[in-house]
Amino acid sequence: MYKAFYLNEVREDIKNAKQWYREQQEDLEEKFILSLKVTISNILKMPSAYAIRYKKVRIAHTKIFPYNIHFYIDDEKNQIIITGIIHNKRRDALRLDRNIK
Repeated sequence: MYKAFYLNEVREDIKNAKQWYREQQEDLEEKFILSLKVTISNILKMPSAYAIRYKKVRIAHTKIFPYNIHFYIDDEKNQIIITGIIHNKRRDALRLDRNIK
């Protein structure tokens, strides 16, 4: 199984989303985090199951929340590089230009 590596910007993506959900409803933040964890776990098990959408980046969708997880596979390091966790309605939801090697 692959290991996950997160770009620094991803931590900010998660922080912002968590804050928004925390302000909306009690326990919604925890449900969001659980949804992210399940989706990332699925990515780590079978990353090639997700189609390449741009450059070499693949996009996985969370089940309940309107978020996309952008990632690519680094086979040399046996890692999944997560480049962004982006709301579907954001202008950059389909393409991020973050440090993709």
